[in-house]
Amino acid sequence: MKNLVEQKWDYTKHAKFYEYRPNYANGTIDMLTALVKGSLSRDSKQNIESLKVADIGAGSGNLSIMLLERGLDVVAVEPNDAMREIGIERTKGQKIEWVRATGLDSTLGSEEFEWVTFGSSFGVMDRNEALRETHRLLKKGGYFSCLWNHRDLNDKLQNLAEECIFKFVPNYTRGVRREDQREILEKNKNLFDCIVYSEEDFYFHQNIENYIKAWKSVKNPYWDLATSEGVKLFDTITNEMAKVLPSEFDIKYTTRTWSARKV
Repeated sequence: MKNLVEQKWDYTKHAKFYEYRPNYANGTIDMLTALVKGSLSRDSKQNIESLKVADIGAGSGNLSIMLLERGLDVVAVEPNDAMREIGIERTKGQKIEWVRATGLDSTLGSEEFEWVTFGSSFGVMDRNEALRETHRLLKKGGYFSCLWNHRDLNDKLQNLAEECIFKFVPNYTRGVRREDQREILEKNKNLFDCIVYSEEDFYFHQNIENYIKAWKSVKNPYWDLATSEGVKLFDTITNEMAKVLPSEFDIKYTTRTWSARKV
């Protein structure tokens, strides 16, 4: 079969560690679901009970599962075989379809969805092309949403973790995921309008072993777990983390989202 994943974004080595990452804030997913349902209900003048959602870059199903829990009809698009296989197993028996495709060529039908979501995936592809593909997928008045969990960099524990990274990777940057997505949406105002931004803080309890496993789910240009050099650097950084962080702790995160309505 055709390899659908660009090598620099191949998450095969990272897939099994996604379960150690915190999922998105529940209140935020409730708010976004209500936003889309409410907007469509006002347009149609009838109550919208459910939504058909395309979850793009669904990974191992973290966001997809939250959408299923809210009674939504989900199509999960994920190009990476290892990620998708875990997601299929986690959602077995639920109302979800898994599709092997990319966010730029989803293979899904035009104007079939009320909502298209990108959980931590919008920044790993050409965002302009992804918005064009999303516009094609959405019904009139449908919504685009992208979201990430961001570590609170003012948190004392996160500062300690950051110091361990910068000690060995002085040029470390966090990439597109930390950027304000309003700018890219406004550049595509012929496609999307009525931008909604939200953020919600929450705390996630972890022990040091699972915290380090969660870092193994992170893909970046500094340590590649598919190479011996990458593994060595990762082990050096996380061994330092294990020295300075407590054995168990609560970490503050913020779920940040940007949504916009199809023009």
